[in-house]
Amino acid sequence: MNGFFPAGFFTRNETLVALVILGFSCIATVSDPNFLSITTVSDILRASIVLGILAVAAMLVLISGGIDVSFTAVAVSAMYMTTTFTLAYWPEMPWPLIFLLSICLGGLLGAINGIFIAWLKLPTLIVTLGTLSVFRGFLLTFVGSQRISALPPDMRGFSRLMVARGTTEGGSFYALPLAFVALVFVILLTWFLLNHTMLGRSIYALGGSVESARRIGINVLRIQFFIYVYVGMLAGLAGIIHGSMSRMADPFSLVGQELSVIAAVVLGGARLVGGYGTLTGTLLGVALIVLVQNSLIVVGIPSTWQSVAIGLLILIGTGVPAWQAKKAAAEAA
Repeated sequence: MNGFFPAGFFTRNETLVALVILGFSCIATVSDPNFLSITTVSDILRASIVLGILAVAAMLVLISGGIDVSFTAVAVSAMYMTTTFTLAYWPEMPWPLIFLLSICLGGLLGAINGIFIAWLKLPTLIVTLGTLSVFRGFLLTFVGSQRISALPPDMRGFSRLMVARGTTEGGSFYALPLAFVALVFVILLTWFLLNHTMLGRSIYALGGSVESARRIGINVLRIQFFIYVYVGMLAGLAGIIHGSMSRMADPFSLVGQELSVIAAVVLGGARLVGGYGTLTGTLLGVALIVLVQNSLIVVGIPSTWQSVAIGLLILIGTGVPAWQAKKAAAEAA
């Protein structure tokens, strides 16, 4: 212990990311005194919903020792196929059933990843790179490539459902959509799975060493298959929320978001080699990515620089812990 703080508290990724968030908030507030307001907070929370759900999914894969870059293609494919099916066969379908259909389609696409990875033992990066291209190509070739703005009525209705809304004394409008509840539910469900079930312990064990996990009796095949189906289901949920809130089914949306999602998870401390990752760190990483994107706009930096900033954050976020580990190993030798 170091005073009130446990040993290593100030060198943990979660602490460093929290300090960077504090720094960014101070800079943005100095640039724009209205930055620190309930309107900004509600905007950040709204922007964190889809990114947060996808980040939780990506974190689960990283903990297990794999990597998935196909989740955005799964999300868009599930969302677009659900929308076109609903418009063609049941336009008045209630939104809970629309969401359930998208989640099931996402799980089905995730199962394809699971079959290649769990049964055929192919490398996760190679498989998900391949399915990323296959899913997008199939969607644009056989399902459709047109943007659909005339969504089913219940999808439009869902986007208007709010947990809270109001107007500040200065006349600024703020609102927190019902979709935020979905993010909270995903966080609680994943937290329970990881920390209070044998399944969660098995996922961590898998990330530590596949061979060791197999020797202690863990069914590696079933665990890996579950992970990619679960990730597909979360991607399907994120995709339909994205389509509903943007009020458009765009088959080209979410392209390139893989970098932001993986950056958020890595910045939160999840190890690329597997075996470690926390929901707290991942959510702080999501908050940092959203804050950086918003702060750059507030201080007038072109949005094209966002990818540069996120890339630098990845280098710093992974480089500092690696340098600290190397220094600690040198001191111990």
